[in-house]
Amino acid sequence: MQGNQAQINDELYTDEERWAELRTRVAQAASRSQRSADDITVIAVSKTVSATRVRQAYLSGWQNFGENRVQELVGKQDELVELPGATWHLIGQLQSNKVKDVLGRVSYIHSLDRLSLAIAIQERAENMSIARMKCFIEMNLAGETSKAGLAPNQLPDFLRQVSLLPRLEIVGLMTIPPLVSNPEESRALFRRLAEMRDQIREMNLPNVTMNHLSMGMSADFEIAIEEGADFIRVGTAIFGRRTI
Repeated sequence: MQGNQAQINDELYTDEERWAELRTRVAQAASRSQRSADDITVIAVSKTVSATRVRQAYLSGWQNFGENRVQELVGKQDELVELPGATWHLIGQLQSNKVKDVLGRVSYIHSLDRLSLAIAIQERAENMSIARMKCFIEMNLAGETSKAGLAPNQLPDFLRQVSLLPRLEIVGLMTIPPLVSNPEESRALFRRLAEMRDQIREMNLPNVTMNHLSMGMSADFEIAIEEGADFIRVGTAIFGRRTI
C-alpha cells in the first residue's frame, strides 16, 4: 500500500489519474471490510484549494467537500453557488461565535467537542428553524495536548448532556490520530473508536444515532476503512500536495 500512496500523492500525476487511483483504493479497502465503495463517503478536503479546482472536482464526480476554516468555507461557497447537490462539511475547529456563519451552509459538523459549542448550535438552529444539525463528536484518543477533542472518559457524560438538545443529531465519532511514519500504527486507535461507537449505541440516548465514523485521511484512509470508517477526509489524495 505504501507504493500506491506514493503514486496517489505524486505531483507528476494528473487529477484524473490520482482520482482513479483513489477510487480504486477506496473500493478495495471497502471490500476488505465486507462493504461496498458506495458505503464510504469521501470528503474532498479543499483547504487552500481554489474554487476553480473544487468546481473541477465536483464535475468529475466528487460531491462532498470539507473546509477547516469558517471564512474560507463562506468565501468558497459564495463562489460555487451553482453546484447542485454538493454537500459541505465543517471539519476544523469551530468557535461558538462562528456558529452563526456555519449553520445553513454545512450538512455536517465534524468537530463538536464541548458543551458550550453544542448549546450555541442548538440556539442558532432554533433561531433559523433548522430541525436537526448533524454533528460528529471529536475524540482525542491519544491525549495529545496540541489537539482538541474529548478524552474517552469524558464521552459518556458529554453524550448525556448533548442528547438533551433536540436540534442536534449526534451521528458519530471523529478522530485524528497522531502523525506517524507508518500508517499501520494508527489501526489500534481507529479500532478503539469503532468500539466506542458500538458501546454508545447501547446507551440508547435520544438524538444520538451514532451510525458513522469520521476517520482516515490521505495517508491512512485504507486502514480507517478496514476498521469501520464510512466518512474519510482526504485532501492530498484528491487535490495533490498543497503549494502553500
